[in-house]
Amino acid sequence: MPVKIVTDSSADLPDQLIEELGVAVVPLYVRFGEEVHRDRVTISEDEFYKRLESDPVHPTTVQPGPQDFLEVYQKVSEGADGIVSIHISSKLSGTCNSALMAKDMLGGECPIEVIDTQAVTMGLGLIVIAAAEMAKAGESMDKIVAEAKKAIPQIHLLAMFDSLKYLLLGGRIGKAKALLGSILNVKPIISLKDGEVVPAGQARNRSKGMEKLFDFAENTAGIQDLAIVYNTMPEEAQTMAERISSIFAREKIRMAKIGPALGVHMGPGMLIVVYREK
Repeated sequence: MPVKIVTDSSADLPDQLIEELGVAVVPLYVRFGEEVHRDRVTISEDEFYKRLESDPVHPTTVQPGPQDFLEVYQKVSEGADGIVSIHISSKLSGTCNSALMAKDMLGGECPIEVIDTQAVTMGLGLIVIAAAEMAKAGESMDKIVAEAKKAIPQIHLLAMFDSLKYLLLGGRIGKAKALLGSILNVKPIISLKDGEVVPAGQARNRSKGMEKLFDFAENTAGIQDLAIVYNTMPEEAQTMAERISSIFAREKIRMAKIGPALGVHMGPGMLIVVYREK
């Protein structure tokens, strides 16, 4: 019987890929005051970013509860050899903790392995894809878990923010606070280290920031998988994809859009390059 893969909506996996790989996605929640939405279920990306820039109420995020995970685990466990549940960094969200609680609630009905990737957006997504492809090929749960854990230190991410305003408002700024004193209009460059947001430099403008993102990809020893993630500037993402196609096959570059749950903290104008090294 097959192994089932579960993740959360912060993986930013495109819908077509979710369906193709048979991945179950547990949505995070986005709250505008008393109004609560399920990420990408009751609020779309476009609707969210429009409200983010115009609504006087700044949104917040809420992790899925144990019951959300339990319902998904119960559904996918039918006829499954096991469940590999792969999630956003525990230093950025309590999602992993909810998954672990749901595992305990389910009891020994079906083996479940919960994996904290120490990653976010398509950094998490690339690990989920690798695991889901193995599950689809009929690999064992032990092999899938081993591959997912092996991938964690192989994931590298660099992000250009238009502003640190939203990261600060959302309380996820971490060590990137060091960039707050930067000159006005400078574009902050952020990375992840051990699951936390850390500063990785700054650029005088978006063009210079794109150069840094390209250099980040170009200066690695080898790329196994790569994604470009954006939210409000799709043309810029396409330009980056064309640039990176000089070092990594264009047809293998994965394009993804940052959903509402991460958009709360990242704000508009995001551009991210994330890859898994060989």
